[in-house]
Amino acid sequence: MKAGRLREDLYYRISGVCLRLPPLRQRREDIPLLMDHFLQKSAQDFRRPIPGLSPETQQLFQDYSWPGNLRELEHAAKALVALGDETIAMGGLRSLLRKPDHAGNGIRISLKQVARAASREAEKELILKALTRTRWNRRRAAEELQISYKALLYKLKQIGCSEYGAS
Repeated sequence: MKAGRLREDLYYRISGVCLRLPPLRQRREDIPLLMDHFLQKSAQDFRRPIPGLSPETQQLFQDYSWPGNLRELEHAAKALVALGDETIAMGGLRSLLRKPDHAGNGIRISLKQVARAASREAEKELILKALTRTRWNRRRAAEELQISYKALLYKLKQIGCSEYGAS
């Protein structure tokens, strides 16, 4: 606005609503609904029937971290509809989606590693709840959590939310 490239009245019109959505990996409960939506949309676009998903594929979708977020999920739905065969469409993704089975195959599990992972997960939940309460005001969230602002930024980077909520 100060540079004269954007009208002041237009700025106030578009800055009225600020929606912050966490990444898909933090909203796993949305995956089935979003997949249904993308399958219906793709089926309509390609004029093809909506393919059914096996329980195994649905579980794989829940387990995957979705680094490409909604676009990656949408592309998976398009591939399923376009190819019409779940096994072919999922061929490339299955290798990414499969998680190695560490239980019962001779690999020892360290109690220290499990405790560390549980601690990180609990810390992540507390941080995200504080950020949600403060509407992603990182300074106020850091005060609520009784840690320094820099420590919060470091922890956000660790959990993969460093660019999220940046102003």
